Amino acid sequence: MTPRSLILSTFCVFSAFLFTASAQTKGDPNKFALIVNGAGGEAVYGKQFEEWTGQLSSVLSSRFGFDTTKLTVLKGATAEDVKRTFTTLKTQLDANNVLYVFLIGHGSYDGKESKFNLVGPDLSASDYNALLSALPTKRVVVFNMSSASGEFMKSLAAKGRIIITATKSGQETNATRFPGFFITALNAQDADTDQDGHTSVLEAFVYANRLTADFYKQAGRLATEHAMFDDNGDGVGHEKLEAGEGLLARATYLDSLSTDEAAASAATGRLLKERTRLEGEIEQLIARKSSMAEAEYETTLERLFIELAKVNRSIKQAGS
Repeated sequence: MTPRSLILSTFCVFSAFLFTASAQTKGDPNKFALIVNGAGGEAVYGKQFEEWTGQLSSVLSSRFGFDTTKLTVLKGATAEDVKRTFTTLKTQLDANNVLYVFLIGHGSYDGKESKFNLVGPDLSASDYNALLSALPTKRVVVFNMSSASGEFMKSLAAKGRIIITATKSGQETNATRFPGFFITALNAQDADTDQDGHTSVLEAFVYANRLTADFYKQAGRLATEHAMFDDNGDGVGHEKLEAGEGLLARATYLDSLSTDEAAASAATGRLLKERTRLEGEIEQLIARKSSMAEAEYETTLERLFIELAKVNRSIKQAGS
């Protein structure tokens, strides 16, 4: 078996560690979410953005276990609203939390920098990077689902961040349909492609991206948006798991349980902590890939995934 196929096979085992979704009965205190509904412009867009914002908020709390007290929704947001919210998050988050940021609305690109349109002055990609960099959490997932959002990837890319944009560049300036299809993905049972009972960030992205492409194809229209993601910090967008890209998104679950909720015993708790340690080592290894020899990188990654597979198997057995 080649290193690549072994890595993929062990990664499939890795996805099996979580318990069934039916076990999730209350919000996960480890997860925080911020939904920013920007300036609608024309009434038809304003209405659509508001609908998407409500639908997204609902599915995150009802299906994916986001605690409603840790889910902030800004409708018709201003720059001051966004900054004030990040100031609050800075006091609430710690290094072990996961923050999800969703931007729904219009975007713009002037040839130099991309912005997300708010009511009044806009905030640029570099502004959001500064806000995110000031937070203590080491894991952030950003969904910029606006037009011209592709340029955000270069500014926001960093270790521990998963960046998803609805477009591949700032030149794709038409209103996007990706947000609606992303919400469809969150509600779809078959978005869980590996059938482990949970939906990863990568699975939701791929599902929504496919629906978006199908929409333009079936309508006989030239696609004006091409969603991308980056999760290894190099700022280069991809559409699928490839070239070391997608591992962090594959390992980040929208409906993951907290350690306290998932641990049925002290032994399981220790296993979960060991899993977290290994995940951290994999994340650090991915970040160092460019500075390592390919053989050394693949050998180390293979070893970590084998260890992780063993731990996940033990967790699964403890929960059965």
